[in-house]
Amino acid sequence: MHRPRPTLESVARHAGVSRATASRVVNGSTRVADDSRAAVLRAVEELGYVPNQAARSLVTQRTDSFALVLPEEPDRVFSDDQFFPGVVRGVGQELEDADKQLVLMMARSPAGRDRIERFALARHVDGVMVASVHGADPLPAALARMGIPVVCNERLLGRTALPYVGVDNAGGAALAVAHLLRSGRTRVATVAGPQDMVAGIDRLSGYRTALAEAGREPLVAAGDFTQESGAVAMRELLGRQAELDAVFVASDLMGLGVLRALRRAGRRVPEDVAVVGFDDVQAARYADPPLTTVRQPIAEIGRRLARQLLRLAGGETIEPAVVLDVELVLRGSA
Repeated sequence: MHRPRPTLESVARHAGVSRATASRVVNGSTRVADDSRAAVLRAVEELGYVPNQAARSLVTQRTDSFALVLPEEPDRVFSDDQFFPGVVRGVGQELEDADKQLVLMMARSPAGRDRIERFALARHVDGVMVASVHGADPLPAALARMGIPVVCNERLLGRTALPYVGVDNAGGAALAVAHLLRSGRTRVATVAGPQDMVAGIDRLSGYRTALAEAGREPLVAAGDFTQESGAVAMRELLGRQAELDAVFVASDLMGLGVLRALRRAGRRVPEDVAVVGFDDVQAARYADPPLTTVRQPIAEIGRRLARQLLRLAGGETIEPAVVLDVELVLRGSA
C-alpha cells in the first residue's frame, strides 16, 4: 500500500509543536527552543520528511547551490586537458562533503556571460567560482558588483582584485629551467602559453628570470596550450636556433606536440634536446620518452576554490590569495 508523503503538518503533530515552529526548525532558524528543535528533528528523521527546497530558499535566502563557471570553448573544456575535469572533481567533492549542489556553467561568449549574470542576479546560486579566466574578463567583476560571493582560480588581470586560489606558476617554471641548466644544458628555449592568461604570463616570467640569473639569453615561441601549437612552436624554434639543447614547455599538452616535432626533425630526446613540461597530465607519463614535468595539484585547486567560496558565502573573512606549491617530476625526457 502506498504510504502518503509526510508533510510539514505531520512533522509538527508528531513533534507536538505548532506548524510555525516546525517550519522554523526545518528552515534553519535559530529562534526555537532547544527542546522543540530536538523534537522536530527527531520527527523529521522518524517520518522521513524531505523539506521543500523552494520554500526553504524563500525563508533562508539561500539555495545551497554554487556555480563553477568555465569561460572556455567546449572543445578545450572537453579535450584531453586534465585541468578542467580535475578542478570539477575537486569542487564537486568539497561541495558534496558540505551537502551543497554544484552548478556547472559555460561562459564562452558575451551572450553566455550575460546569461550567467542574470542567473546569479536572480540568486539561483549562493556564490560563483570562475576558473580559467582570460585577460580582463568582465564577468568576475560584474558578479562581485552585484554582491555575489566570487572566488577565481587565478588572480585577475587588470584593476579588479578578487579572492583567488592559484599555484606558483613562476616558481614552477624556474624549477624546470634550473634543472635543465644543472644538467649541463646551455641553450634553453621555451614554448610559452597564452599571454592573456596568468598561467601563461607567470610561466614565461619564471623562465626569463631563471635564465637571466644564469646569464643566458631567452628564446621564446608562443603556443595556446594545445598539442598542435606545441609542434608548430617547436618547428619555429628549431628554425631560429638549430643548436638549442633544451626546451621548457608551458604545458604538457604542448609538450606532447614538441616531442612529436623533435622526433620528426630527427632530434633525440633527451640526448639531443631535453624537454620539461608543466601540469603532469596523465598522457605525459605514457609519452615516448615519458615527459619530465612540473606537477600542480589540480584537484586540490578545486577543493580549495569551493572551500574558500563556502567560507565567503557564509560571511567569513578569507585570505585574498591562496597559492599552492608545485613540484618537479623527473622522467625520461630530461
